[in-house]
Amino acid sequence: MKVTVTVRPRAGILDPQGEAVRRSLEGLGYAASDVRAGKVFDLDLDVGDAREAVRVAGRIAEQVLSNPLIEEFDVAAQEPVRL
Repeated sequence: MKVTVTVRPRAGILDPQGEAVRRSLEGLGYAASDVRAGKVFDLDLDVGDAREAVRVAGRIAEQVLSNPLIEEFDVAAQEPVRL
């Protein structure tokens, strides 16, 4: 089961990379009041269903992919499409 984990800094945590991108956008004439830079992890887990995949990916994100003190994450299962 394919799962995507998106990790980004928590609200209120300094994000120097996001701020650099925001300033660059501003310099190019694009208005952005806030930019948060993050990481995306695509996992292919050997589990039975989407609910289990999300549960396992959440544990992986908490233990390995993120720093829970300063980052938050979202998990999305990608259901296969059968025609």
